[in-house]
Parts: sequence; structure tokens; C-alpha cells
Amino acid sequence: MLLPANRLRAVEEYYFSRKLAEIRQMNEHGCDVINMGIGSPDLPPHADVIDQLLQTAVLPDSHAYQSYTGIPELRQAMANWYRRIYGVELSEKNQILPLMGSKEGIMHISMAFLNPGDGVLVPNPGYPTYASVANLLHARTVSYPLDEHNNWEPDWHALQNIDLQGVKLMWVNYPNMPTGANASEKLFERLVQFALEHHILLVNDNPYSLILNPIPKSILQNPEAATVALELNSLSKSHNMAGWRVGMLAGRADYLQYVLQVKSNMDSGMFLGIQKAAAYALQHCNGAWQENLNRVYTGRREFALQIARYLGCQISENQVGMFVWMKAPNHIADVPQWADEILHQSNVFITPGFIFGTAGNRYLRISLCCKPERMNEALQRLQKSGIG
Repeated sequence: MLLPANRLRAVEEYYFSRKLAEIRQMNEHGCDVINMGIGSPDLPPHADVIDQLLQTAVLPDSHAYQSYTGIPELRQAMANWYRRIYGVELSEKNQILPLMGSKEGIMHISMAFLNPGDGVLVPNPGYPTYASVANLLHARTVSYPLDEHNNWEPDWHALQNIDLQGVKLMWVNYPNMPTGANASEKLFERLVQFALEHHILLVNDNPYSLILNPIPKSILQNPEAATVALELNSLSKSHNMAGWRVGMLAGRADYLQYVLQVKSNMDSGMFLGIQKAAAYALQHCNGAWQENLNRVYTGRREFALQIARYLGCQISENQVGMFVWMKAPNHIADVPQWADEILHQSNVFITPGFIFGTAGNRYLRISLCCKPERMNEALQRLQKSGIG
């Protein structure tokens, strides 16, 4: 019998991979589950973006391998987008690296900078992939708590008391997923100073800044961030292109070159049609198009808040992004079990917060990537089943 690599002992199958398989099985048995758990946009990109893909795809010379660094048109569009959205100046020649989704970047950054045993600061609660990738590389995850009483900023007192010996990389994620907390300039300034003081590479994962967020921010707006920080960004949420797998890494040219050393050994470039379409999206799908998308999410958020209130959950009103993060009522002893009861009694899937770390144990998360009529039906099912 062929055994898997030892590194697989450090990680489990991704929670959503297992849960979606369970939901598929329920649907096959006629349950018609309403899935409000996944942050996968259910709306299409702008029609002209799709048209750009089709126009390029029919050209006979569009199907060859592409550059590992992306076509100049895409890098320029990404640099212009950073200038327009965040006021950040980046060279399209060496300070922007297109990625096949920002999740790829988490692995590539980690492979470029981490040796076995190096420490990685991972937020709690936080995106599970940060810890999973560190574990796959035999790095050492160092969990740092976010303070729910201070808009989910790092608990600075706890962070200062963590042994930072050997810590090389720190993941931050603002606007935050799963909590919806936004960053302030002061927070980014403090994070950059912390990284400078402790000689740590700071990486902000920033895919949600355009969703229900009137003032998008980048950590690279801080002048000192140029020496110590990188930023991941993505078209998945902002332009409804999750399945297209288009992301970017921005920051120091020499650091991006290290990441490119890894990336160039892992893929053979992004399909030209996708690159052309992504460049078009970044150049043209802003302003009114983005405002209309946010109007859609605003309407859906109202349904999500109704569900949260019916369930008796506590909600912070200043959340941004495409989720509603809500604290379960005190009488619920086991929140993950409650989420399963909701699923099997009402055929409604809501993500339990424990998957994002121990600080999420008392929380649930509703995705806004669900049509309003289905969200309204979910509320009716919950009311009918008596859960709440």
C-alpha cells in the first residue's frame, strides 16, 4: 500500500470541501439545501468582460503558453487600478505580479520565504489557508488573537507577549474575513511599525476592499510599508470572477522576484483570453458598475440581518465585505452542533465560525452570495422549523 507524504498529517481536508460534499448528497436526496455558507459570487462579470474573453479565445494564436509575469497590458491595468482605487503608485514592470488567484499567492509567498521551523503569525479568527499552508511546509504556526471588543484588531497586549523568536511572516487580512472588520490608517501604521520592529514580512490579504466599503484601503498606502509589506488582491469578489482565478501580488520588487522563482516552477502562465478580459475589467468595470454591484449586496445584507436577528444573534453594524458575522445567543451551548441542526432541520447551510479558529467558536457567518428570494425562503424555513 502506497502511503501519502508525511506533510498530509499536518492538514485535514478543507472544511468546505467536506461540507459541500455533504450538501450535494442531501440535494441528491431531494433536500434542496439553501447554501449561505460560501463566498463564491453568484453574479456574472460585466458582459463586456466575457466578450473580451470570447474575442481572444477565437484567435488562432491565443492558445500558447504565456509569460509567468503576465502580459504587459494586464500588469499595467493592475498598476493603474491600484493608483485609481488606493492612490498607490506601483511599477508595472516589477512591483506587480499577476497570480492565478490570490490563494495561489499564499502558497507561493510561503514557499519563497519560509524554511521548516520558521514562525508564521496567523490571525485567530482568520482564513484557514494561512495555517494550512504553513503546516504543509513544516513551518511553525503562531496564532495571535484578534480583539472582538476593538473592531477585531490584533490584541496588541497579547501580541507583544508572544515569543517572536524565529517568526518570519505575519498574515493580516483587512477588510477582515470572516469578521467584516475594516482597517483604519492607524491600524495599518501600527502593523507596519510592528513588522519593522521585529523584522517580519507583513502580508495583507485584501480581496474584499471594494465590497460594501465606501473608502477602500491598501496597506501599501503607508509609506513605510514599501520596505516590509506585500499585498495580495483579487478580481474574484470585486469583479465576480472567482472561477477565472485572477489575482495579484503587489509590493517590493526583490520580494516579488523571490515569489516568481517559485511560481515559474509551478505553472506555465495564465490563458491569454483571461488576461485580456481581466485587464478590461480593471480598466472599465468600476464606478457605476461597482456601485450597482454594491446595491445588490446591500439588499441581500438586509435579508441576512433579518435571519441573524431571528436566530437571536448579535451583529456589529459596521461590517464590510460580502459576509455577515454574527455571535450566537448565550443559550446555544454548542454552536457547530447548532449549525448542523439548522442544516438538517431547515435545509439551510450557514457557516459555523469555529473553522476560522477558536476565537470564532461562538460565531456563525452568512454569505451574501445567495439570491434574495432564496435568502427569504431560508428565513421562512427557519421560522417553520422553529429554530431560533
